[in-house]
Amino acid sequence: MTHDVPSRNPVDRIVVLRGSIHGDSATEYAKILQSRTDDVCVEYAHTPREEERLLSDASVATGTTITEATLEHAHDLRLFACATAGIDHLPLTELRSQGVAVTTGSGIHQPNVAEHVLDVLLTLVRRTTTAWRQQQQHQWQAYRPWGTLAGSTATIVGLGPIGKSIVKRLTALDVRTIGVRYSPEKGGPADDVIGFDEPAFHDALSRSDAVILACPLREETDGLIGRAEIRTLPSSAIVVNVARGEILETDALTAALRRRALRGAALDVTDPEPLSADHPLWDFENVIITPHIAGFDPEYWDQRAEILQENIRRIRETGRYSDLENSALGASR
Repeated sequence: MTHDVPSRNPVDRIVVLRGSIHGDSATEYAKILQSRTDDVCVEYAHTPREEERLLSDASVATGTTITEATLEHAHDLRLFACATAGIDHLPLTELRSQGVAVTTGSGIHQPNVAEHVLDVLLTLVRRTTTAWRQQQQHQWQAYRPWGTLAGSTATIVGLGPIGKSIVKRLTALDVRTIGVRYSPEKGGPADDVIGFDEPAFHDALSRSDAVILACPLREETDGLIGRAEIRTLPSSAIVVNVARGEILETDALTAALRRRALRGAALDVTDPEPLSADHPLWDFENVIITPHIAGFDPEYWDQRAEILQENIRRIRETGRYSDLENSALGASR
């Protein structure tokens, strides 16, 4: 039986686990948290041994990840504030069994990722990379762009904060949008909203000039776009992945590009990640690969600290670790 009892002790310590996001160390995160919470002691764990020591009596920890081995030492942990939007890399079974609440950085990335999607779509459609290559060779030679985004149809898989932000920007460019979500009855900002059932999903793919993957990695989305789905797509379609590499089958994508069954692809995430230096995807002129930076924001740690600061306020006010902002896993003790 799960329940959420009031906290006996106020939150007076936050342990920041070692790690980094987009090359920015979590030490900066610790400094920002301390500046925002004068009455809370913020401690940064520089090493695995320090993580074990500091977590032994901490109720709140934050960072990009926490391992199953580290959790064994976190006997009093009540909240892990994950600094990333996705939590598929966390030991969720163990966190759940220990009754630890989990929050995420969901929503922080939305404008950055949405603008990245527009960037790569426009770059591919207008063939800007062709001009860039010609410029490197000091060549002036006319070429034909593939077309325009206006009047095209895009399917956005995932209508969370990021997916909605993508739809909003595409709509402004006169793109017809189809949103795919687990609960289509909830609707959304897209022109059409469908579920993951195969007939409707394949029908949407068959009408898409672009497919944008912006959904969490779950059992239902692992390998979601494979050989069968790519065969359904028009050969003029572009695939953009800003979700997780495993959602798009790499071998199927590579094979399709080789036989020109797709117009192009833009990958901010890959499977495996990173790709090996000799992987064929690097060499396609109609493929844009970025190193998982679509969500980069120089103010990321500040925004993440703001969410945690609000949740500390709620915990102190209610004495509970439930009903927290960006909750992904509820407390059970």
